[in-house]
Amino acid sequence: MKKRIEGVITALATPFNKSGDVCKKSFKRLLKSQLDAGVDGLVVNGTTGESPTLDIDEVKMLFAMAKAEAGGTIPIIVGTGLNSTAKTAELSQKVSGWKPDALLVVVPYYNKPPQRGLVSHFTTVAKASKAPILLYNVPGRTVAGLEAATIGELAKNKNIIGIKEATGNMELLAQIQKRVPKGFLLLSGDDGTCVDFCTRGGHGVISVSSHIIGREMKEHIQKQTVSQYAARYADLMKHLYIEANPIPLKAALNWMGLFSSPGLRLPLVALDQRFHADFKKCLSALGKI
Repeated sequence: MKKRIEGVITALATPFNKSGDVCKKSFKRLLKSQLDAGVDGLVVNGTTGESPTLDIDEVKMLFAMAKAEAGGTIPIIVGTGLNSTAKTAELSQKVSGWKPDALLVVVPYYNKPPQRGLVSHFTTVAKASKAPILLYNVPGRTVAGLEAATIGELAKNKNIIGIKEATGNMELLAQIQKRVPKGFLLLSGDDGTCVDFCTRGGHGVISVSSHIIGREMKEHIQKQTVSQYAARYADLMKHLYIEANPIPLKAALNWMGLFSSPGLRLPLVALDQRFHADFKKCLSALGKI
């Protein structure tokens, strides 16, 4: 691991133009805005980036743009998780050749493997990859989830360096901490509880909200102002998840002038019109539009 992975890390959305192609100009604007906000890392090809709809050439281009824009100052992570172990290992092996700082590998979705299957899955992927692996636990999306004992077992693997833990369950965090070695990275994947997560020993957050409030999130994490953060941004969190991520986010980025279009690739579609007015009021109150 070349760079310490901690703090506020943005899981980048992927902009598309009206023809449905990746919009390079919008992506460059987004990268600049994130670097200006002082975020501590970037993720390409995560769920927020609509990873199921991107092909390998698009992912490689986005990674190259992010790496060039960041200029080696912050870590760049690439999502490679699929629900086939063989395909995940193959993709991870290929992408690790690009020399990202880490790979983000989600729990296999839909097929509901048992815990022993998850151990075998991640062990196989870690063996195939030259880049270090971050586990990604998000049972709200994948159905299956990693148990604390399983995470502890996987943490013994030298190429598995940490986890993005997105349940928002602080008791699970405590159980994980009892089972992993010192230095194992604990990153929140739940924006609403990320400040609390960090006050309890977490190292940072892989975030959606940081597209909009990256600088503010850093300040709240550094100052450990849990209640103030929760109160100030509760409305934003509600609006960002009023439909499936990244549907509301891409509407916001379009209104903020960062994306030339709010377009998504099917099966995701643009934010329902009935949510626009209240969401715009929220963003306006925060001084973002």
